Amino acid sequence: MYFPYEADAPHPNGFADAGSMDAVLDRMAKDPAVRLRVLRRLLGDAACRQLGVCAVPAGFLLSVVIPVYNERQWIRAIVERVQAVPIPKEIIIVDDCSSDGTREILSELEGDNLHVHYQQVNEGKGAALRAGFKLATGDVVLVQDADLEYDPAEYPRLIQPILDDRADVVFGSRFIGDNHRVLYFWHYVANKMLTTLSNMFTNLNLTDMETCYKVFRREVLASIELKSNRFGFEPEITAKVARRRTPAWRIYEVPISYSGRTYEEGKKIGLRDAFNALFCVVRYWLAD
Repeated sequence: MYFPYEADAPHPNGFADAGSMDAVLDRMAKDPAVRLRVLRRLLGDAACRQLGVCAVPAGFLLSVVIPVYNERQWIRAIVERVQAVPIPKEIIIVDDCSSDGTREILSELEGDNLHVHYQQVNEGKGAALRAGFKLATGDVVLVQDADLEYDPAEYPRLIQPILDDRADVVFGSRFIGDNHRVLYFWHYVANKMLTTLSNMFTNLNLTDMETCYKVFRREVLASIELKSNRFGFEPEITAKVARRRTPAWRIYEVPISYSGRTYEEGKKIGLRDAFNALFCVVRYWLAD
């Protein structure tokens, strides 16, 4: 949920003359400012923060960068879900040389706030994200995978620490309190091992370094040179954000849900990527 900052100003019509609960609910449905005032009064500020009920400043723009490779089965659904999030945004999709018909679907979906960049050679997620970050013009940049494992409805919760000026970077963690699909034990073990090793080098206390949902103030990405082409992007960006000292970037984690998919459903990350991530954890902490 998002609401404009002017929501805190007194509403000209108030609630006293509403006459009935139906009238109040009708006005809440039509006016984000009224919704925010009512929810804050009913739930309190603390509960609103937990639910991701936040005020978005006038002129704010969120850039959603989506790397895509052979996602014909899911691409329409993920675009619809991202479009449905009521936050001012631009959607930047980078197609990493798909060969299953995804490109043809993307050519149909392009529109005013949906831009597609077509890679000429398949290079990997990291390379696709680098291309997308260069095209982003929003105040905040969010990484979204092209499958349905992560829920775009959680964007308000993810961007809230940045809008509250408490964070410069936000990681969405699958392991600190929200629901998730039960799947592969060894994936869980590998994820925990990589996160722990990353924390040892970065001196952070993250619970989910490998999460897709990473959110940045745009100036954070502008100050970092990224090199990884594949899934090494995750440990690389974590190491380079942690290395910042003057001033240090403020990093937050927020709980997210997770609906993982199986290899039969199109999951792509494998053992090779786990070893590459292990190498990148060490490499990008010791040397740029």
